[in-house]
Amino acid sequence: MQRLKRSALAVITAVVAALPLALTATPAQAATHNPIIFVHGLSSDSSSWDDWVADFKADGYTASELDAWSYDWTQSNITTASQLATEVKRVLAATGASKVDIVAHSMGPLSARYYLKNLGGTSYVDDFVSVAGVNHGTTVASWCSWLYTSCAQMYTGSSFLTSLNSGDETPGSVSYASYWSNCDDAVLPNSSALLSGATNVEAGCISHTDMNNDYGVYQQVRDFIA
Repeated sequence: MQRLKRSALAVITAVVAALPLALTATPAQAATHNPIIFVHGLSSDSSSWDDWVADFKADGYTASELDAWSYDWTQSNITTASQLATEVKRVLAATGASKVDIVAHSMGPLSARYYLKNLGGTSYVDDFVSVAGVNHGTTVASWCSWLYTSCAQMYTGSSFLTSLNSGDETPGSVSYASYWSNCDDAVLPNSSALLSGATNVEAGCISHTDMNNDYGVYQQVRDFIA
């Protein structure tokens, strides 16, 4: 009986001694990157990011760190910006991260930049990347400007763009980058994609729809936000 008591006591002592180690161990699934929120453009959805999501996973990101987000692209970019603010807070709460990175394509940078400039987004975003963004408008939007509010807002000279680009185009302590193509037939003029105060990178001659699934551009974006 004494031997059994001594054995039981030894087991309990070992368990108690191990508790501090167990309580302070790093969780196996602890986030190691800022979560990325991908914002698609006009006439698109979250599937436009499938290639890059796969690339980021191959480079060590977890599924919880990659949020390819969909929204109603016909609505005002101001409405989308408000919804993006809600999405950012949801992702932060779900992952426990303090900030996110935003990677946006085509029209996507307009709502994302509105969020940063007007809705307090600079407090929650570490890096912002525009990919083939219509940051200063495009004359191509004339085909749909009478159909959709979002499209009218990205037409060159719109009141939305005038307000968005007034003053500081890259506010806060966020790191900004813009990747653009010198033969983009959807962003005219091509230089419309550039942002004052950002790291502006000419990616070469890549089509508008290929810019956010091109592997070479992906590598540059990955390295920028790393």
